[in-house]
Amino acid sequence: MRIIAAAGLLASLVVSGMTASQSARADIVPPFKGNDTGGIIAYSMATQVDARQVAVDHCARYGKVVKFLGVQAYEGGYISFSCRWVPYGAADQPIRTLY
Repeated sequence: MRIIAAAGLLASLVVSGMTASQSARADIVPPFKGNDTGGIIAYSMATQVDARQVAVDHCARYGKVVKFLGVQAYEGGYISFSCRWVPYGAADQPIRTLY
């Protein structure tokens, strides 16, 4: 019985030692993330690619048009946008460009 208790204690020490040695990690956010209602583009990505075209192409997949909401113009900031339905009176669906 003492051997089983000692083995259990040793196992719990090993497991707690392994979890204590691992560092905490924050979630990784991709530079572009969105769905049918809108999305965000990392400002660092926006300095490398055309952020407007990325947002337009994204919203056009859902048959919607883009409306930009805000810009945090610093490293670590985001550009936010929403995808809205095509306004009344528009005869055509949004155009999605393919390169």
